[in-house]
Amino acid sequence: MASKPQRHDSSNSDPGEQQALRLRRVSSPVSTNNYPLFNWSSTPAGEDEEGNSRPHRDLRSIPLPMALKRAVRQVQQMHVPVVSRMESWKRNKTKSLRKLKDNAREFHYIFTLWSKSLQKIGGNFGGGVQSYFVFLRFLVVLNFFSFLLIAGFVLIPSIVFRSVGTTLTNSSGPEKCMNYDPNPQGLVVFYNYFLNLLSGTGFMEYSYLFYGYYNNTMAGDRTFSYNIPLAYLFTVVFYFAFCLICIIARMGTAARVAVATGGSAGGNYSMMVFTGWDYGCMADQATKLKQKTIHYRLQVDLEEERIQKRAAALTSSQKIILYSIRFLMCFIAFGLIIASFYGIFVATNFSQEKSGQEGFLGLFFEYLPSIVITTGNFLVPLLCDQIALIEQYAPSTTIILALLRAVFLRLVSLGVLLFTLWRQITCEGQTNSGTCKLCQYNYEVYPCWETRVGQEMYKLTLFDFLINIAVLALVEFPRRMVVDNSSSKVAQWVGRQEFMVPSNVLGLVYGQTVVWTGALFCPLLPLINTIKFVFLFYCKKVTLFYNCRPALKTFRSTTSTFFFLVVLLFGWGLAILVMIYSLAEIHPSMGCGPFRFFPYMWSIVPTSFYSLSKTTQEFLFFIGSQAFSIPLFVLSCVVMCYFIALTSVYGKSVALLRAQLKLEGRDKQFLVKQIEELSRLQIPKHNAGVQD
Repeated sequence: MASKPQRHDSSNSDPGEQQALRLRRVSSPVSTNNYPLFNWSSTPAGEDEEGNSRPHRDLRSIPLPMALKRAVRQVQQMHVPVVSRMESWKRNKTKSLRKLKDNAREFHYIFTLWSKSLQKIGGNFGGGVQSYFVFLRFLVVLNFFSFLLIAGFVLIPSIVFRSVGTTLTNSSGPEKCMNYDPNPQGLVVFYNYFLNLLSGTGFMEYSYLFYGYYNNTMAGDRTFSYNIPLAYLFTVVFYFAFCLICIIARMGTAARVAVATGGSAGGNYSMMVFTGWDYGCMADQATKLKQKTIHYRLQVDLEEERIQKRAAALTSSQKIILYSIRFLMCFIAFGLIIASFYGIFVATNFSQEKSGQEGFLGLFFEYLPSIVITTGNFLVPLLCDQIALIEQYAPSTTIILALLRAVFLRLVSLGVLLFTLWRQITCEGQTNSGTCKLCQYNYEVYPCWETRVGQEMYKLTLFDFLINIAVLALVEFPRRMVVDNSSSKVAQWVGRQEFMVPSNVLGLVYGQTVVWTGALFCPLLPLINTIKFVFLFYCKKVTLFYNCRPALKTFRSTTSTFFFLVVLLFGWGLAILVMIYSLAEIHPSMGCGPFRFFPYMWSIVPTSFYSLSKTTQEFLFFIGSQAFSIPLFVLSCVVMCYFIALTSVYGKSVALLRAQLKLEGRDKQFLVKQIEELSRLQIPKHNAGVQD
């Protein structure tokens, strides 16, 4: 039978214990008041004894209990200060602006695209996987606003002015160069419409989707004029500038986050332990998601710390062996990439030779470069990922290295395709000989070469989307069903797949680079890419939650987010080179497009410039002169030096604060050790006193 709990009789207790109990009772009220002193009679704005206003300290930033903050707020509201009308207006203005800012922040959070989905992804799979979906959302918004830019200045004016404006015909050029009629003659079999939809030919070729359908329309009267060719050119240029500004702004935000987190495990650990928890999480699901997020971030820090310790413990001979293995693996990966380039070159040449075929066989030849590029982009990164396991880098370094190899493969493979097309369009650069002598381009094979390049980019975009859907339906779902419903050792060894962030990010970068490259020749490609990325987001989300398991090795999302944008900037650089070369070096097609009258696309700019008024010409000449450019350059250098100096000062301040934190941490460790030693010395004395 269990004994009943006995009450402690204080009358029979030791006098020393009673004294300690009295001391604890006296000191207990003091311990509850371990908060900053607050002036209860202060006004919300605060004034000193002379009546001058002090800077207001937000009550939310003061470390007080919530009940005490509510009491302070009530006392401040009951206190009615005597202030001037101007001071009262300033206070009301500040309060209204703060309330407007809070409402705008809440409104922005409500209408932010996929915010709840991203929070759920980050909680279940970590910040590394979440960074991929954040990057995908950025590209969706970028492509949508790019389409609005193109639609507002090119597409809608072309539709409106097509029947109203005047379209000039090219009567000065050779007749053979102006023969271009993509419309099919006679009856068309129904399945040909499906083939035309996939290849961009037939009814798709002669539509607003491609360059060849736009005319050199000039509409206007005495008060208004609109030049479609000039608008077409400037819209494409501003489109590239807009994308560059968005990428740089996004990179600045990512760099600030990376600097704020410190880029080290120690700084991240302190932030997660002391400021990582969100006390606004009340529901069970939100709490669990926050716990998982902190768990994954701690896992990243511990994994990188373990790899750094293992690397520091290597001997000289082990380091030589490791570096030799890395050099050999890098050489093998480079050889695989070169082999992929050669395959793309051969496939593109063979496809262009068989371009006259019809039916499904002709469709296969049309898509042969896309098939070879997609196959190479799928197999070579898989082999490079296996090579990266042998190289034994840290998780974040492995991600960056895999991205570098894959981006080199994908972007240069696209460059090989464009180089092959350039050789055939310009007769290998010899425009004054052979079939290119009459029109300055190969008019027999490419009567409208701009549309042909746009079709290649259209097929690459469409084929990439179809491959993603096919992999989801035919590979990922069947693998998950086999693994979940089979008890064989092979199925359990294979297991569910991990969500490979490098390959998926490179798929996005490759798709966006294709869109940038084809934007000059296929103006509606940003709209197609927007729809593609929206569908891709939901497909990747479904496969992530139903077919994937959490990664065994996670990585830091702050550095990866910045590097994703750097890789995207490489794709933008490749596309801008293609655009500049097309504008300034290759003769436009004489039978299609808005630039059919000009020797080069850029020639419309000086032609339109000399048609302006004399005052406008003088103003533009002044902007391009040294009198304007040199002071602007000097001012830019001064501003840049100022920001560099400011960054240096902030960096030194942050370094000093970190050093101070380390010293304080060491002081606290020393005090803890002293307390432990004192407690060890006092315990024997206390035991001796009890025995006496």
